[in-house]
Amino acid sequence: MLKIAITTPYATAGEVAIIRRLLGDGFDFVHLRKPIVGIDYCRELLGQLSSEERARIVIHDYAELHSEFSLRGVHLNRNISHLADDYRGSRTRSCHTLAEVVRYKTECDYLFLSPIFDSISKEGYRSAFSHEELRQAADKGIIDNKVVALGGVTHDSIPYLASLGFGGVAMSGAIYK
Repeated sequence: MLKIAITTPYATAGEVAIIRRLLGDGFDFVHLRKPIVGIDYCRELLGQLSSEERARIVIHDYAELHSEFSLRGVHLNRNISHLADDYRGSRTRSCHTLAEVVRYKTECDYLFLSPIFDSISKEGYRSAFSHEELRQAADKGIIDNKVVALGGVTHDSIPYLASLGFGGVAMSGAIYK
């Protein structure tokens, strides 16, 4: 099961050390999500990481940094809706409905489905799925090894999510709180 960390959208003191610790503590990838601080901050941060560390980073918001720093991949979102035809890195995307998962699964290496639980980091961002909906989606093969649970995920919820067939978990609030 994949374990993915997602950074805060703002600058965080000691961010390079945090990313290194996450990668050393069992997280497979770190999604660098920094829409608030801008591309120059991301460029400076990535420049402080080793090439091995950068190979485990997926960038949000600034696709051009993928090739500049040989990153693992790019996360598609409202700021990056498509990639060049010759793009060869990992593709990921966030989905907020099961229909979106069905639509985009074949185009991506993995998809985030959220919010599975009430968000830890986003006030008022409530779970969008009941246990029964998730179980039915798993039974239909919608939830599988390409679908990563996001939203309120903690280390304690991993066994439950694995039992539903999720291919991974993504955390932000649980690692920064």
